[in-house]
Amino acid sequence: MILLFSLSRAFHWVQIGCEIPILQVSQVLIMTLEEYSIMVLGQFLPDTTVVHAVVIAGATVMIWFGSAWLESSAEHLSSYYGLPAVVQGSIVVAVGSSFPELMSVIITASDGSFGLGVGAIVGSAIFNILVIPALSGIATDAAVDANRTIVYKEAQFYMLSVSTLVITFALAIIYYPAESEVGLSGFVTRPLALIPLLLYGLYLFIQWQDIGDYAGGSTDDTSNIPRQWGRLIAGLVIILLAVELLVGAVKGLNATFGIPGFLAGVTILAAATSLPDALVSVRAARDGRGVTSLGNVLGSNTFDLLVAIPVGVLIAGSAQISFSVAAPMMGVLTVATIILFTVLRTDLTLTQPESYILLIAYFVFVGWVIGETIGAFEYIKI
Repeated sequence: MILLFSLSRAFHWVQIGCEIPILQVSQVLIMTLEEYSIMVLGQFLPDTTVVHAVVIAGATVMIWFGSAWLESSAEHLSSYYGLPAVVQGSIVVAVGSSFPELMSVIITASDGSFGLGVGAIVGSAIFNILVIPALSGIATDAAVDANRTIVYKEAQFYMLSVSTLVITFALAIIYYPAESEVGLSGFVTRPLALIPLLLYGLYLFIQWQDIGDYAGGSTDDTSNIPRQWGRLIAGLVIILLAVELLVGAVKGLNATFGIPGFLAGVTILAAATSLPDALVSVRAARDGRGVTSLGNVLGSNTFDLLVAIPVGVLIAGSAQISFSVAAPMMGVLTVATIILFTVLRTDLTLTQPESYILLIAYFVFVGWVIGETIGAFEYIKI
């Protein structure tokens, strides 16, 4: 009831203020959800570590449940509209399964903790590149098949996405510098946020041309389509509420243990919000749809970098980014992509031994992040 009252209040403001820009309307809706999260975590539940851990687990289950609806409905709708496998994986399913990451950035940007959201995006991207293909390869008896479209178009466009985001951050440092205790920092403004969004527009155009060249057909019953759209919307709403609770619980752990926001985003929040991508890709790989599985990984990461972060900036107005923190993470992301690109190019398959290599690389990354955070590497620096 409290949540319904808060949402009704938000829609009331929308109705009486039609002249309010859509970004301000989005901020109102996010703030009502944040009030709901604070009320649940602060008034109805005690502020303890155990409660935060339970909330994180519960929110993760909600994300899994909502993602199951979303993934199933997106798959049926893609089949009905006759989309090719690569487009299904790299746009339709990828955007749907990336909804938790998008919401994490929007929520954290709205309440001034943008570093947590960026950490979730970067950590999720690394998780997607290394862990999800590894799990897909381990969960199947045969090798995960790829094709030249995945290797030469999707992977290389994704590398371009990483470079574009780094350039955007660099422009923020040059033209909108900010004072910071952790090195070079700057403000990513709305005009700068349009740069990656324009590149994603090019990505959609390329995929649209592929759809035009593809002779697909409808396979689903028309009468089932409204129900599938309803399940898709319901799944998105469940994920939205779950991510709000998840962010609130992670912030509680940050305050209790003094965990830096970026570290919490790269590890805890990234793993939790990447669950839909993992479920979608592993299921597709087990069904023998390796192209869709790998396309979801690369398409999801492209969406996260080129859309999720810029949308958060558009809603917040501007967001401060630490280049000294973001640049090393982008470097790791580039190396991870090169590793995946290399193993996929060998016979255009991902074998189980190669999957274990990807998994080991991710654990090395997590160890490096923790070591950098606690200053363990200061003693070995020259």
